[in-house]
Amino acid sequence: MAIANHRQQHPRSEELDPDVPSTSYSFPPPPSSNSNKKRWSNFLPILVGLVVIGEIAFLGRLDMVKNADLVNSWADSFYGFTQSKPSASSSEDSGSGHDPGSGHEESCEAWLEKVDSVPYSRDFKKDPILVHGADEEWKNCAVGCKFGFEAHKKPDAAFGLPQEPGTASVLRSMESASYYAENNIAMARRKGYDVVMTTSLSSDVPVGYFSWAEYDIMAPVQPKTESALAAAFISNCGARNFRLQALIGLENANVKIDSYGTCHRNRDGRVDKVETLKRYKFSLAFENSNEEDYVTEKFFQSLVAGAVPVVVGAPNIQEFAPSPGSLLHIKEVKDVDSVAKTMKYLAENPSAYNETLRWKFEGPSDSFKALVDMAAVHSSCRLCIYLATKIREKDEKSPEFKKRPCKCTSGSKTVYHVYAGERGRFELESIFLRSDNLTLEALSSAVLLKFKSLKHVPVWKPERPESIRGGDELKVYRIYPVGMTQRQALYTFRFKGDSDFRNHIESHPCAKFEVIFV
Repeated sequence: MAIANHRQQHPRSEELDPDVPSTSYSFPPPPSSNSNKKRWSNFLPILVGLVVIGEIAFLGRLDMVKNADLVNSWADSFYGFTQSKPSASSSEDSGSGHDPGSGHEESCEAWLEKVDSVPYSRDFKKDPILVHGADEEWKNCAVGCKFGFEAHKKPDAAFGLPQEPGTASVLRSMESASYYAENNIAMARRKGYDVVMTTSLSSDVPVGYFSWAEYDIMAPVQPKTESALAAAFISNCGARNFRLQALIGLENANVKIDSYGTCHRNRDGRVDKVETLKRYKFSLAFENSNEEDYVTEKFFQSLVAGAVPVVVGAPNIQEFAPSPGSLLHIKEVKDVDSVAKTMKYLAENPSAYNETLRWKFEGPSDSFKALVDMAAVHSSCRLCIYLATKIREKDEKSPEFKKRPCKCTSGSKTVYHVYAGERGRFELESIFLRSDNLTLEALSSAVLLKFKSLKHVPVWKPERPESIRGGDELKVYRIYPVGMTQRQALYTFRFKGDSDFRNHIESHPCAKFEVIFV
């Protein structure tokens, strides 16, 4: 208020005579009194002194305000500098990561995106994966991938044994290990194969008989016009399992079977198999061995035809079922009689039989879709993705990658930086999780939010039958650490709750996850 009041006195100086100095606040004497003039002239020095003192005080107060503002500005700048200085710690340190502080404009997410982005040693677009010993059989691949021979370039992998150091040896076969012992994964490792590609979902790159492109699995059901309950196409009567005994057992149980194969043939075998199966209520999908995951075209052709599969083969065949109750499984010879009774009951009860084919009208289960979707990416492309992932894993063991902070602390909360990508793709996207909500549900929500923002189109979208493609919404079926087999991913691996998930995040800096959308 003192400053304001002082400024309000200034307009009075504008009323002074122009000949009187502005620093003097004396007024011109009245023309009618010499005595008054003399009296006022005595006070002139005092007035001048008061004015000078007032001006000095006014200017001094202005300087104090300016200086105070300047001091405050210095203090704020110093506080901001000390708070915004990164306190980053590498993933090997015990520190809590970067603390942006109140004066730092960059968010934890933006900072982590920048500092965790360490370049890999190889650009697969410029230097694609090279595999010797086979032809390219795919249209597109998520990573640079070439099959063939290049005289002046060492391949990353090649089929067969032996291979030069630095070239991975690959075993690829769709035959049963019961007939080809080296197709057993443990045996293949002992023989020296680096990469195993078999029908086993536990192999490095599974090569199953199933795919949306090869089989019109959602083809409509046709009328069942044949009098026989089931059709069989069995040519190898000397199979190393009990399928021949099962066939005889069903016949002995008065299940009428039309046999088009060389075993117990009673019908002309020169027919279209799938078109023929469409006329029967049941199809005998009898494999030549009872091996986990060994499920061949016999089963999938039955699904296409809309004939309920009666299976002798893989002990885990229910994992391949399009829905519960959609197949019958003869696990052992002693099961033949009970399965025969079930076949007769279903044949005589249309409503019960139709339940076994409900999936044909309503769509298969998510687990079935997740299984078959794997084949939407050609196995050769998946081999290249596997090899490229292994190369990057070696890079991530280097000091540069180990120095990545992978987390950032702001106040009492920590932001964790993880990565996620769709199965069948190669590149991963940044996902951020907060310490106060480090849960499996939060991971799933963050993944959905990220991929929706990218307008992500699932890799299986062009392959699936239109009736089960769904809309534009994404649905997470599984999220699991990168590097797991498809058996683990689909059936056996689960985090044991949120605490197990938290431990994984904290013990695996910049953790990488693979996502299965359905």
